Amino acid sequence: MDVSFFSWVVYGILIYAYSILFSRANMPKTKVTSKFQVTIPKEVREKVGVRPGEIVSVESVSEEEIIVRRFRRVKDPLKVLVGETPSVRHVPAEEFEEEAETR
Repeated sequence: MDVSFFSWVVYGILIYAYSILFSRANMPKTKVTSKFQVTIPKEVREKVGVRPGEIVSVESVSEEEIIVRRFRRVKDPLKVLVGETPSVRHVPAEEFEEEAETR
């Protein structure tokens, strides 16, 4: 094996490791409280537009990584549940109730 090739491989690995360490060093940091609460740093809150009272999910990726995901905001949840366009078929309330009682 050529010595210069080995040198370039080691150099590449060092650059990669340094870039990972340097990028993590510049990330916003926060502290976990005694009640296991975490404050989302201001620059992150502003970047993603998270608001007080929003629900987020927390997942563990590994022993070193945790992902906090926000749920997609829905302006009109009824449209998502029912649909954009109304049904063409009209069902009388009596027929609907009879069908519900027979099930």
